Amino acid sequence: MNILIADDDVTSRCVLEAVLSKLGYAVVSASDGLDALEKMQKDGAPDIVLLDWIMPGMDGIEVCRLYREAHPNAPKYIIILTARDSKSDTVQGLVAGANDYITKPFDNSELIARLGVGRRFVDMQKKLAERVDELKAALDHVKRLQAILPVCMYCHKIRNDPKSWERIEQYRADNPDAEFSHSICPDCMRKHYPDIKKK
Repeated sequence: MNILIADDDVTSRCVLEAVLSKLGYAVVSASDGLDALEKMQKDGAPDIVLLDWIMPGMDGIEVCRLYREAHPNAPKYIIILTARDSKSDTVQGLVAGANDYITKPFDNSELIARLGVGRRFVDMQKKLAERVDELKAALDHVKRLQAILPVCMYCHKIRNDPKSWERIEQYRADNPDAEFSHSICPDCMRKHYPDIKKK
């Protein structure tokens, strides 16, 4: 899984890159908020983002807020990294749209555990999105099937409700996108198959 690290401190960024690379993450780096926001919005952007709070140009909280406003349904997992550890700071980060909040200096085992939560969240969101797409496709298929109307193969009348048949030319004029299937209207059934009695 790809991960974006946004931190203007070169030392902190390099340490994070080394730790995460050893864990098997493909790391993308940004040195300021504007760069981070741009990379978060690219096609194929990392699903997990570590944002330092204090950065030049645009801080991590603002990056998070702007991203969430522009992409409210994106399954991106954003973690704010900061030395600020008051409860109000935590609340501010979460209100801006962060999923998690880690204070510096962080413990590697805590970071790994929280990234594990992020991976599970992203995987779950992707599976859910795939399921929604499957259900939408199934619903579209059902709607198409329901829209197919029976046409009598003899007189070419169409059944537009369970008890009413009308000429196909008229129905087509009123409903140009309709689809049809073969059937036999009651009149033609009696005419062409007089020996078959209606049950």
